[in-house]
Amino acid sequence: MRALKALADVLVWTLAVIGVLCGALWAAGQAGLVQPLVVVSGSMEPAIMTGDLLLDTPVPVEQVEVGDVVSLPNPATGVLVTHRVVDIAPQDDGTWHVRMQGDANDTEDGGAYVVTDDTVLSPRWRVPGGGDFITRLTRPSTAVPLLVALAALLALSRMPASRTGHERARDRRPSPQPSGSEP
Repeated sequence: MRALKALADVLVWTLAVIGVLCGALWAAGQAGLVQPLVVVSGSMEPAIMTGDLLLDTPVPVEQVEVGDVVSLPNPATGVLVTHRVVDIAPQDDGTWHVRMQGDANDTEDGGAYVVTDDTVLSPRWRVPGGGDFITRLTRPSTAVPLLVALAALLALSRMPASRTGHERARDRRPSPQPSGSEP
């Protein structure tokens, strides 16, 4: 039982560290410092594979050059599209027109993306297969059993340690009386 409790302690602490890291990533996302994206198409293969996790960070739009990879909202759907810049031009009204194309695509994306902000998102880190992992982990059929297992581990780690036979025998022995004392 002691080994099981020790294992539960290690697992709970490991999961706690992972939880803190996920919380930090969430906070960074809320602050606009990073945007996690799950790649759902093969348009950028082989550089960026379907199922990868991208961690995009904002970069000043004036620093974006042809050949850079950026993530911009699709004008029709608002969904972020991560493709390579094939043309970028400032406009008189202060916006930027960006034309993009996926590495695996034969043609450019239809129409220019109009950038009205001072920054665009650019993939800073890529976690191969990380998007698939997160997608599977957040499905109810996976998340609910994992949460139940986590609760069981937490309960197990909080249980008092069982005592060995040697410790129980030691506790049954009478305490020595101080010398020279009378009962």
